[in-house]
This record gives sequence, structure tokens and C-alpha cells, in this order.
Amino acid sequence: MAVFETTTMPVTGRAFGGRLSAVIHTLFAGVIAWNDARATHNALSKLTDRELDDIGLNRSDISSIR
Repeated sequence: MAVFETTTMPVTGRAFGGRLSAVIHTLFAGVIAWNDARATHNALSKLTDRELDDIGLNRSDISSIR
């Protein structure tokens, strides 16, 4: 029977790089979430009152979606 071990020992020099990577990832995730909310807000703002009613929203609900 063959066994393949996939665990590795952490390298101490990579600790800062890992934290930096996590910070950058969090920053980009925040920018992406902000842009998605902005695009959704803009798209909903362009809908007519009738179209908003069809999806169960009204104009005052748009600002709470952000």
C-alpha cells in the first residue's frame, strides 16, 4: 500500500507574506463587494415603480440594499 503525505512544515519567512496576502485579499474583497452594491443600486434605480413592485420592492427599499 502506498501512502502520499501532503502536509508541509511552515517556513518562518512566509508568515509575513501570508498575513500580507490576507490583508490584500480582504482589501480586494471589500472593493468587489462595494462595486457589486454600487452596480445593484444603479440598476435598481433605473427600474420603473411598476418593475420594482413586480420584484417586491419600492423606491425607499433601494437605499437599504447597500
